Amino acid sequence: MVKFTQIVRAFINGIARSKLSLVGATMTTASFPILLIGILLELFGVIHNQYFGFVLYMFVAPAFIIGLVLIFLGLFFFKGKEDVSVFTHEYLSEKLSVPENFIKVRKLIFLATSLTFINVFVIILLAYTGYHYTESNEFCGQLCHSVMEPEYATYSNSPHSRVKCVECHIGSGAQWFVKAKLSGTRQLVAVVAKSYATPIETPVHGLRPARDTCEECHRPELFHGDKLYVKDKFLSDENNTHVQTVMLLKVGSGGYQGSEAHGIHWHVAEENRITYTHSDWEREEISQVTLTKPDGTKVVFDKHDGAVPPEQQTYTREMDCVDCHNRPTHIYKTPEDAIDEKLLLGAIPTELPYIRKIGYELITREYGSHEEAKDKIATELRAWYRLKYPGVVNNNMPMLDKAVSGVQAAYLENVWPKMKIGWNTYRSLRGHQGNSGCFRCHDDEHETSAGETISMDCDACHIILAEDEANPKILETMQGI
Repeated sequence: MVKFTQIVRAFINGIARSKLSLVGATMTTASFPILLIGILLELFGVIHNQYFGFVLYMFVAPAFIIGLVLIFLGLFFFKGKEDVSVFTHEYLSEKLSVPENFIKVRKLIFLATSLTFINVFVIILLAYTGYHYTESNEFCGQLCHSVMEPEYATYSNSPHSRVKCVECHIGSGAQWFVKAKLSGTRQLVAVVAKSYATPIETPVHGLRPARDTCEECHRPELFHGDKLYVKDKFLSDENNTHVQTVMLLKVGSGGYQGSEAHGIHWHVAEENRITYTHSDWEREEISQVTLTKPDGTKVVFDKHDGAVPPEQQTYTREMDCVDCHNRPTHIYKTPEDAIDEKLLLGAIPTELPYIRKIGYELITREYGSHEEAKDKIATELRAWYRLKYPGVVNNNMPMLDKAVSGVQAAYLENVWPKMKIGWNTYRSLRGHQGNSGCFRCHDDEHETSAGETISMDCDACHIILAEDEANPKILETMQGI
């Protein structure tokens, strides 16, 4: 009667007789303990390093699986003639027909089943942990560090920093999952080949519809009433005077429980289907806007003086959330907003004379890298105060050091020379900076054949209660002071 050890010995000898199986066994044996320990460390959250996961799932895991495939191919297709005869179809057929030898076949089946079970378990565990690794924020934002550093940094400072990347960029459903992974593969190839665009082109046209994403949390039909909005800024005078603009934003509603759609969110009401035609990738040059009413009638607004040449390609798009909220997460501030925010939060002390003016001048200069920016901002800020206000340098150096850090942060959080991202490279369309944002359509120039225009009236969206005032009286009144 054949012992189990003979089966194992025959299996090992079979691998040794096939060079292909030997290579596979070496790969599997070497990668298995690394893979198993790595997966367990990932599962229990012992290691939080994007490069550890990348090596584990992109190199060690494929080596393990390829090794298994090579063992199988070597045993059954590139095998020796004697020792592996116990694993051939002919051998099994012969032994199954002889009852006395069935015990040997049973041990063979037990060995094969045991090895298969172990391998299947490891592969399932690998698939589970690998899937979650590719869905992690570390994989999305930190693996391709040089390319995604700006996006990850602005995401980390955004109102959506606790929402996982994949919840907006992929979301639910197999269709968008497959599209996202295919897109991610192309991006990975672009990073390796260094063929990615600098800066990254926006908007990203391949994302799933914004309403499918945003409205999982935000329901426009529930927005209602007016919202008090206070914008803080500082003047570039010696005292860094703090002024505020106070306004009522007519947020309105997309229609709720029978109420009529009104205010800013009238644009996304179900009964108001708005499409527009644009000629540029950024969706800034809008030549035509069409409103489709509930009864199916269309109102077409054409911008006659902005006619698109016949040979130029145009695109038609249905308006949704990101046509106004185009940067809900990856928010790049203007230099004015960046420096004012640091002053408001106390990261830059307002007690330093002219710090707003000097800080703004320093962050808006051209620098070749973050390192150069940090060095020159620190050197020139200290030199300026040493020349103009030596008492600050002599008596209050900690305050000046804090200001240096704050001004540096205002630059470092919004500008990345390596990716060719400067001030205003990525503009927000929520509002109307310059002739952008709301003014793409609300310009009194898009007109119907009957002479009706898309209004540019400021009061249609907000009411200004105070503008650039120090200690606005309206706020005192509202607070009962």
